Amino acid sequence: MPSFLRGLITPVAPPYDALEWERAPFPERCRQVCQAWAVQGYGSPLSVTFVYALKAALFIAAWWGFCSASFPASEVSRWWLEPLAFQKAILWSLCFESLGFGCGSGPLTGRYLPPVGGFLYFLRPGTTKRPLFAVLGHRRTVLDVLLYAALQVSLLRALLAPSIDASLLWPVLGLLLILGVLDRTLFLAARAEHYLTTIACFLFAGNWIAGAKAVQLALWFWAGVSKLNHHFPSVVGVMVSNSPVLRFPFIRKRMYRAYPDDLRPSMLAVRMAHLGTLLELSVPVVLGLSSGGVGTVVGMALMFGLHGFITSSVPMGVPIEWNVTVVYGAIFLFFAHADVSVFAVGAPMLVVLAVMLIGVPLLGNFVPRWVSFLFSMRYYAGNWANSVWLFRGDSRKKLAKLTTSAPWPMEQLRKLYDKPIAVALLGKVIAFRLMHLHGRALQSLLPKAVDRVEDYEWADGELVAGYALGWNFGEGHLHDEGLLQAVQAQCGFEEGELRVIFLESQPLFGDALAYRIADAKSGERARGSVPIAPLRELQPWPVN
Repeated sequence: MPSFLRGLITPVAPPYDALEWERAPFPERCRQVCQAWAVQGYGSPLSVTFVYALKAALFIAAWWGFCSASFPASEVSRWWLEPLAFQKAILWSLCFESLGFGCGSGPLTGRYLPPVGGFLYFLRPGTTKRPLFAVLGHRRTVLDVLLYAALQVSLLRALLAPSIDASLLWPVLGLLLILGVLDRTLFLAARAEHYLTTIACFLFAGNWIAGAKAVQLALWFWAGVSKLNHHFPSVVGVMVSNSPVLRFPFIRKRMYRAYPDDLRPSMLAVRMAHLGTLLELSVPVVLGLSSGGVGTVVGMALMFGLHGFITSSVPMGVPIEWNVTVVYGAIFLFFAHADVSVFAVGAPMLVVLAVMLIGVPLLGNFVPRWVSFLFSMRYYAGNWANSVWLFRGDSRKKLAKLTTSAPWPMEQLRKLYDKPIAVALLGKVIAFRLMHLHGRALQSLLPKAVDRVEDYEWADGELVAGYALGWNFGEGHLHDEGLLQAVQAQCGFEEGELRVIFLESQPLFGDALAYRIADAKSGERARGSVPIAPLRELQPWPVN
């Protein structure tokens, strides 16, 4: 095979023998895999980046196709900033995400073959779900499947219509709200905090463009607020180390204080984090206060810089199409319609938006366990709820009792690569968790959960959620005690076979991370909090 082709399809090999690494003591495994991440990132082959770029291009092409039902296909320059084109962009984005093709798809979310979960799970009775109320059960019913299918039909009907009116939007709004009660996974996968709120503006706002502006301003503002802590510098390092654009080792090493022995964020990473936070807060302020002219041009330039960096980094979770929609929305809302004031939304909808865009994010920032990080709009901040599932011996094989549409990630990888490559790639998931500031907390929590961590298989909660639920995107509340109870009901782990560490995100102006430790059979074993300040002095790996 030609070397250039091998480089396209073969992951980057770590600087250690993966099978020997697998047998090493846990602290040594952590050190080696974190040092490898610092210069290699996840190590995906170049073809992965090309596939994600192609998928984004097809996403845009499909929107163009749906708009062709309303406008001459060849005259895109005339209609791409028309209100109807924006409405179809929102509806198509919701459809795309709820099918599982957007956030949480592909290899950078632990999904290889098949590369999507989404509709493969949501259309299959018996798969695990996360209802709003436990009485609704934890397994998907035929009714769940039919309602989900009806949502997709309603979206397709609206997308193919020559014009959009309330009769086409009401079914989408109503069905997604019902499905949100039946399964939080699906509701979050649809990115309802953005798209459903905007559709509500289409229906109820006096001037829906004003309402859509308010939604987009909130996305930027709260994303900026979420970075007002010590987590974000670690995110910058993790992203740069995995960036397909910044592939130069000397740049990646500069993200850390003294590679390879000190992988705390360097002053460069800290300054980049502060600059990114300032940029993300500046975009909504400048665009929100501008009504055209120089202010709007400056705001648009800042916006392109912000989303250009995020998209080119191809971050884990790959919210590429969501970023495309946000950029398009910025052009339509704040450039083409710079003169529309946010306050033109109308009194009734203004109250609703105040709750959804101010009240809910505030609650989620101060009491993060109560609200999804998506509805709190705490994007890219590194301050996420998370979990680590520890399976004793080979007990993880009991997960095969779950009804799923995909095998465990290791089994997916073995269809593509030999065992050393598969072990090396999944090992990098451990590094991803440990390299973030919250990962340092696990050093003190692992001994509280199990006596000897080498006797257990480490599985990040994101992989468990992706396997069990069909979707994962950094939402730690999807793989909390509720999922553990649903898994236990179907798999029947014995005492000590499955221990889980649940770590909550840091509240705004808080100084600690709350945690719980549970056994699948006997329930909660411990709870408490880990102060943030000492974590900043630790390396990503345990040091005896």
